[in-house]
Amino acid sequence: MSDERKTLEQRSLMSEIERLRHSAAHVLATAILKLWPDAQFAAGPPVENGFYYDLELGHRISPEDFEKIEAEMKKETKANHVFERVAVNRDEALALAQRGELAALAPRSEPSKFKFDIIQNIPEGEEISLYRNGEFTDLCAGPHVMRTGNIGAFKLTHVASAYYKGDEKNPQLQRIYGTAFKNKTQLDEYFTMLEEAKKRDHRKLGKELEIFVLDDDVGPGLPLWLPRGAAMIEELEKLAKETEFAAGYKRVRTPHIAREILYKKSGHLPYYEDSMFPPMELEDRLPSLSRPAGFQPAESAEDGQDARPPSQAGSLTSDRYYLKAMNCPHHHKLFGAVPHSYRDLPLRFAEYGTCYRYEQSGELIGLMRVRSMQMNDAHIYLTPDQFETEFNAVNEMYLKYFKLFGIEKYLMRFSTHDPAKLGQKFVDEPELWKQTEDMTRNVLKNSGINYVEVPNEAAFYGPKIDVQVWSVIGREFTIATNQVDFAQPRRFNLVYKDRDNTEKTPLCIHRAPLGTHERFIGFLIEHYAGNFPLWLAPEQVRILPIGDEAPLLEYARAIQAELRAHQVRCELDASSDHIKAKISSAEQMKVHTMLVIGGRDMDANAVSVRVHGKGNLGAKPRDEVIADILSAIKERRS
Repeated sequence: MSDERKTLEQRSLMSEIERLRHSAAHVLATAILKLWPDAQFAAGPPVENGFYYDLELGHRISPEDFEKIEAEMKKETKANHVFERVAVNRDEALALAQRGELAALAPRSEPSKFKFDIIQNIPEGEEISLYRNGEFTDLCAGPHVMRTGNIGAFKLTHVASAYYKGDEKNPQLQRIYGTAFKNKTQLDEYFTMLEEAKKRDHRKLGKELEIFVLDDDVGPGLPLWLPRGAAMIEELEKLAKETEFAAGYKRVRTPHIAREILYKKSGHLPYYEDSMFPPMELEDRLPSLSRPAGFQPAESAEDGQDARPPSQAGSLTSDRYYLKAMNCPHHHKLFGAVPHSYRDLPLRFAEYGTCYRYEQSGELIGLMRVRSMQMNDAHIYLTPDQFETEFNAVNEMYLKYFKLFGIEKYLMRFSTHDPAKLGQKFVDEPELWKQTEDMTRNVLKNSGINYVEVPNEAAFYGPKIDVQVWSVIGREFTIATNQVDFAQPRRFNLVYKDRDNTEKTPLCIHRAPLGTHERFIGFLIEHYAGNFPLWLAPEQVRILPIGDEAPLLEYARAIQAELRAHQVRCELDASSDHIKAKISSAEQMKVHTMLVIGGRDMDANAVSVRVHGKGNLGAKPRDEVIADILSAIKERRS
């Protein structure tokens, strides 16, 4: 989560529930001050699913304190105080902070030190405001609900530590989290969802179902895929390759590292440097520029050193290499390697490329935030007049995938730039920013896709769209990103010959509908609770003989061989366990289809079918069952 201060424009776009939760943070601060008047407060924003307030306090707040804090919060909401906005100038605000009156119930002997620092960092010319509710006054740009009584239902959830402004050089503060909703029904539904989410946690199920592991010796954020997880990866890549081939994509392959110069050319250095692994310093010997005709190098000396004289051996040079944090610079090089005309466009390069990003250790979460990722990446090079058609085609690909995976609720977050940060956070091309943002906005409006616009969160080289989806239990995930790039093609001098025989620079769409294997499989584990559809299931079929007699096992092995000949992931439990134990073991591993085989089934050339979550479906002819399994996989039935 970013500790970057929101602009007034961003604050004006706060949703109704965000305003409610922002107001709940002020009520939390009010309650804490009633109990501990010397508390010093920093920031208290709304966040995803709730709110928090950072504070410095000698007393270490624990969940045991929540009951009495919530009791004070209830008193404040019952009082139904108005959230009153008061505009002040910079000198007035600094004076209030010096007297300890900000984030306070009354003047105090100690200054409001964090608020004092925040005031000093408010841009010149930006209006400064306070908000009051009852006795509590806080430095705040808002917005809020009308009254404290409008905060329907709330609950404190947990305590964490956080450095002031996210900088470990600053004081470490206590961060008190909570959530709030319009009414108690919504609050209760939220916590019911959280309980269900715990059961579906991909970290828990990923271990139980033997999908992936994280190992300290390998390193944090570097998942290892077990055979069952690798099977899911193969299925997703097969899906993507089939879909992209039908849509005219061409597959490419690129290395996992590159020289520093590549990322400087792309602009990822310095804009993206904090998210990249540190560079590798490599020394290499340059070849001699002047060698006699027919020169043959001498045999190496016993110590492995070059036996040639220094003038012939060349000189040592140092170079820096980075692990690949993104695929796009490599794809740009591929585009530039071959001359192109307008007839070649749109040109769509696709790759399941492995990338490495140095996420902070505290931000790593199972498969959702990792340092090694395999991305369903593609870059589409196109002319401006092809943009709408191609962008719509990408959106249609998303919708196809949503339908396949049963994703009913989704939202596109359209992120734009902040003109005040051109040349710092964003490439300094104001006209191209306006052009590409207008183009993207118009396509989203014309297509009727559900989207919201968010300022100041674009990629450094162009506007982006983050794809938010909700699982079947209502948990929100970010699974993929689309980006419109006008800057990098220019930086790489990418051109095509247009109809008038002049060279033009193409636009580039970066897209990854299935995101990364890591994040998408993490989502799917929780979305399906591990009960994957047959085509995606790590173990699609398990054959369970009732007994271990040789003829029965021979019949079972014949069925297994037939299924495996059609690439069905089919296992045979030939153990001497009782059939109830075999079924229990298969159910525990969430095997999709179990074929129970007894003597009567064998005699009738049949199998008894059992499907996870549906139970026993009865005995059916062997050929019919196999045909149905094969068609369900081929059609990717849900």
